[in-house]
Amino acid sequence: MKIQHQTGQAAYSSGGFIGKYQKLVSETVIPYQYAVLNDKAEGAEKSHVVRNFINAGRAVRGEDTGDGFYGMVFQDSDAAKWIEAAAYSLRNFPDPVLEKQVDDLIDIIAAAQDEDGYLNTYFTIKDKEKRWTNILEAHELYCAGHMIEAACACCEALGKRKLLDVMLKNVSHIYKVFVEDKHGGFPGHPEIELALMKMYRLTGDRKCLELAEYFINTRGCDTDYYKRECEARKWQVWGNDPGNGDYQQSAVPLRKASDAVGHAVRAVYLYTGMADLAAETGDSELYDACVRLWNSITKRQMYVTGGIGSTVHGEAFSTDFDLPPDTAYAETCASIGLMFFASRMLENEVKGEYADVMEQAFFNTVLAGMQLDGKRFFYVNPLEVVPGISGKVQTQKHDLTQRPGWYACACCPPNAARLISSFGKYAYGESADTAYCHLFAAGSVSFENGIQLSCETEYPYGFTVKYKVSGNGNVAVRIPAWSKQFTLTVNGSPVNAEPANGYVYIPVAGSSEIVLTLDGTPRFVYASPKIPRLTGFAAVCRGPLVYCFEGVDNGGDVLSLRLDTSGEITVSDEPETLGGTVKLGVPALRTAQTDELYTSQRPAQTACTAYAVPYCTWGNRGENQMRVWIPTAK
Repeated sequence: MKIQHQTGQAAYSSGGFIGKYQKLVSETVIPYQYAVLNDKAEGAEKSHVVRNFINAGRAVRGEDTGDGFYGMVFQDSDAAKWIEAAAYSLRNFPDPVLEKQVDDLIDIIAAAQDEDGYLNTYFTIKDKEKRWTNILEAHELYCAGHMIEAACACCEALGKRKLLDVMLKNVSHIYKVFVEDKHGGFPGHPEIELALMKMYRLTGDRKCLELAEYFINTRGCDTDYYKRECEARKWQVWGNDPGNGDYQQSAVPLRKASDAVGHAVRAVYLYTGMADLAAETGDSELYDACVRLWNSITKRQMYVTGGIGSTVHGEAFSTDFDLPPDTAYAETCASIGLMFFASRMLENEVKGEYADVMEQAFFNTVLAGMQLDGKRFFYVNPLEVVPGISGKVQTQKHDLTQRPGWYACACCPPNAARLISSFGKYAYGESADTAYCHLFAAGSVSFENGIQLSCETEYPYGFTVKYKVSGNGNVAVRIPAWSKQFTLTVNGSPVNAEPANGYVYIPVAGSSEIVLTLDGTPRFVYASPKIPRLTGFAAVCRGPLVYCFEGVDNGGDVLSLRLDTSGEITVSDEPETLGGTVKLGVPALRTAQTDELYTSQRPAQTACTAYAVPYCTWGNRGENQMRVWIPTAK
């Protein structure tokens, strides 16, 4: 059933938008996060991540465990995601110092593995007798999944097998527990499913495939498993409700699932594993379930920024069309997971909408999750903030006006780092005779089918994408749904082909130059009237970028603005603003302020220009108001 698969990631994007972010991750984010893992980052909350592995190694050797375990039960995963980010970054920017740091950390992790293959610092240090007794809450399988992904990255990007061998041994242990010894149960926090599929494709080890199948096929079939587990163990981590099948995505067998429910990150990690397994095995029933879940998310529960999981209560999906901008949760990790899901859906069926959503999530919510200097991070991504309310009142304490530094539950920063470092894996795909260009980024890539491609573009601010191609076969170029017009030339000659499922397929032989020009005209976007808070509102977009209005550009006040959607939006390059961006000027009306809380007098309105910057850049110029959605004047 597999139509295409991910290919090797693009090389460093010299001078391009993605290249700038990859360089930032390499030079700032990865070193900073390494200092955090080692408790050496000034002003950052103690993480104890590396120390946990050192202490677990002592426990394995029967030595004193030093200062014991500290942190969240899933703390090991921070190290795994850092290793993955560093491995992909090293392919872009070779660095012997960083490479040695990775090797040394892997040595520490390998020394923390038990003889039977078990690897988890929390239980090795604190509660060895409680292993595998709290599948619902304890994140053993989640941490294993992230370490499997790190192992695959080291092997794929650096050609190093040490961590891969450690995790193959760990998978054998987990396989014995769950498949051979019939322990029962399935991950409380899905993640290992998608990781096992990665390892299977890399190694061909059938245990990885069978274990992924077991967890996916078992989930939702025994709806009382977590209840029995809870009654038997007499201890807890978080106090999760074992009977809340919706929250755990376990209320129904996955092949019967139709609505995205529960914890948003867990959901999209699970759906990624499902889509990957469907592509690998040709399981059309499983893929049909994935399509239903995809539609549930993207057509009824997704913010215009590609954010998902609208409620702070459980970091979860709530219900269809419940997408309030000011109390939004929209966790950064959830949009990263949505990109994973989209990329695996493309392996089953090459459809432009999957890549469109992947792009929407990346250029908006994912990038907004990291400050432009790479040192501060959003966990939550609201579409409206008002200082004095956001981050203060009970209903909006989670919606902050400024990015924090590091924090105790630090899943998002290393997640963003690993995604940005491996961006080429999402930008490109391939089949036996076709190179697929899903996303646009300056750089180069060599496909396994023999096609080589380099891309020149200033995207997402510029809308010309030039490909220089060598090899024989086809190049499939995505035409984004937002670009109502486009032109395409091959070796200077116009191509008048209509997109098929969002892609134009171009035969190539020898050397070719393909030039795609997209429509960079700014546009107003309107929400469905089914979304309660957004009736009569509009947002502004240009290309893949959603824009927002900040007080700093609008006299400190965006709440009194109303957009005149009959007017023309102007575009201005701002090389000195926010590291270099494009600002939009939108015709608007400003409502006069009044000292009265309520008045029967119609407020005066004056014409003005409202200025907007890309949503991914907001919150970098101090605390001020921000809105994506603005009421319209007519």
